[in-house]
Amino acid sequence: MVYKRFSFGVGLRITGIILNIYLALWLYYSQDLWLAPAILGLIAVLQIGELIYYVNSINHKLARFLDSIRYADFSSSFTSDSKMGNSFREVNTSFNEVMEVFKQTRAEKEEQMLFLQVIIQHINTGIISFNDAGKIGVINNAAKHLLQIPQFRDITDLGKLSPKLLEDVMEMKPGQRISKKVNLSLHLIIQSTSLKMGGQSWTLLSLQNINAELQSNELEAWQNLTKVLRHEIMNSITPISSLVESLRTILDEDSYVQQEGFLIKRDGFMDMQEGLDTIANRSRGLVTFVNAYRDYTNIPTPKKVTMPVSELFENVHNLMREELKSAHVKIETKIHPVDLEIHCDPDQITMILINLLKNASESLQNQADRTIWLSSIGQGDLGLMIQVEDSGPGIIPEALERIFVPFYTTKKTGSGIGLAISRQIMNLHKGSLEVTSIPNERTVFTMNFR
Repeated sequence: MVYKRFSFGVGLRITGIILNIYLALWLYYSQDLWLAPAILGLIAVLQIGELIYYVNSINHKLARFLDSIRYADFSSSFTSDSKMGNSFREVNTSFNEVMEVFKQTRAEKEEQMLFLQVIIQHINTGIISFNDAGKIGVINNAAKHLLQIPQFRDITDLGKLSPKLLEDVMEMKPGQRISKKVNLSLHLIIQSTSLKMGGQSWTLLSLQNINAELQSNELEAWQNLTKVLRHEIMNSITPISSLVESLRTILDEDSYVQQEGFLIKRDGFMDMQEGLDTIANRSRGLVTFVNAYRDYTNIPTPKKVTMPVSELFENVHNLMREELKSAHVKIETKIHPVDLEIHCDPDQITMILINLLKNASESLQNQADRTIWLSSIGQGDLGLMIQVEDSGPGIIPEALERIFVPFYTTKKTGSGIGLAISRQIMNLHKGSLEVTSIPNERTVFTMNFR
């Protein structure tokens, strides 16, 4: 509508100029007059000037409007020339409306940015952003509190806290997550994200101090271990102490002195012999427990080699052949792809597989189908996994939560250390050992190698 009014105004002015010039020429040549044409010519010049002003006013107004947008100056107002006609009035109104929309949008954006800044500053996770040049863009209070670096303006200032921390951060890839112990009170979990903003590449770091959580978990672990140790030791020491008192009573009541020495009644002797046997058994049990604890706390560093998974499975099968045969248990193996290779300590991983196969075999003793499925599947860049599956009675949910706790066992015999050691070995391999179980259906132990 504004464009039509403007076009109409320009057309009307051009028509007036043409008519004026035509009339002046007609008067000069047909009526032989010179004063009237001169006046009309002057009027035509003024009309041309007014037309130029009219058009330039719109151009200047548009240029001022675009400059306001370019420099984000939304304080400009377009009202001064509204008296020049409807077209100017409508243009001014449209420009003012657009400026108001921009102003409102900018205000909303600023409010959102302020809101985000407040949130960032109040979250407990440390946030740091820096560009390719290392200049810090955003750093919240949590990050300042964690790092305690004065005048933190460049990511290289992180080296003031720990040069190794700076090196690790600069080597991080987008999406990577690392754990870094800086000092006794600071153990950071750092996650990196990349983004583009304002034509620049930025790296966003999130930092969390898990030292308190680790200390809490460590304390809880020690408390649990202390409970287990106290339980096992008291189970052995209490009957030993009781038996010693009983043996002392037997010596007092069933023995007597003769000239040749001490004599003891036959019943008393048998009781003493039984008591000493019990003490010996309890003592051996306590020694076995201590040795199991020693084994759990002294697992050697893995000596990794690359080997075919098929060779690993074959070695395990050869070691378990006679035991599985006597238990009437068979193993079904599957490897995909068939030439899959694994980077591990063969001895340690073989020990894990033997332990898992023994557990599976024991769970199948009362089952009609005594088959264990041993499989391995490659996962590309994610590594590979090995699974041991059986169709035994399964593991109840209560036991499932504690099955990897050292010295915890649901068996009548056994130290409860096998699965705990197995998981620790997998941790040393930078992998994991997990279990899923559906009672009376199946149990699957999964070893993940990354």
